[in-house]
Amino acid sequence: MAFTEISVHDAYQLLVEDPAAVLVDVRTPQEWNLVGIPVLDAIGKQARMVMWTAYGSGTPNPDFVEQATGGLDPSTPLLFLCRSGVRSQGAAAAAAAAGFTTTYNVSEGFEGDLDAEGHRTTGWKHAGLPWRQG
Repeated sequence: MAFTEISVHDAYQLLVEDPAAVLVDVRTPQEWNLVGIPVLDAIGKQARMVMWTAYGSGTPNPDFVEQATGGLDPSTPLLFLCRSGVRSQGAAAAAAAAGFTTTYNVSEGFEGDLDAEGHRTTGWKHAGLPWRQG
C-alpha cells in the first residue's frame, strides 16, 4: 500500500474538514522541545507525538505503528509530519503496510528543506499554521 503526498496547507485543511483525521508528528522529543510543535487546539484536536527514529542514532522505534495508530480504525485518515517530509514518508508507508487505508506524508514537514543559505524557511512552522515553541 502507498501513501499520498500532501502540502502543509492542504494537510491543515483536511484536519479542519475531517473530524476523524489525525496528525502524527514523527520527530524526536528533542525536536518537539527545541523547534516547536503543531497546535491544533483551534480545531479541537491534538497531534499524536510518536518518535519514528531515535535522535542521533537513527534507531527505528520498534513500537511506532502501535503507538501512532493505537485505538484508531484502519479507515482513519492519518497525516504524518517530520522536519522536512523525509522521515514521515517511512512512517506513512509503515501505517499503510499495517492496513491503514488513507495515509498522507506532509511533504514540506514542520520546517522544510534547507535553502541556499542553509536556513529552513518552508513547512508548517513558516506557512502561518498554528504552532508553539516546545
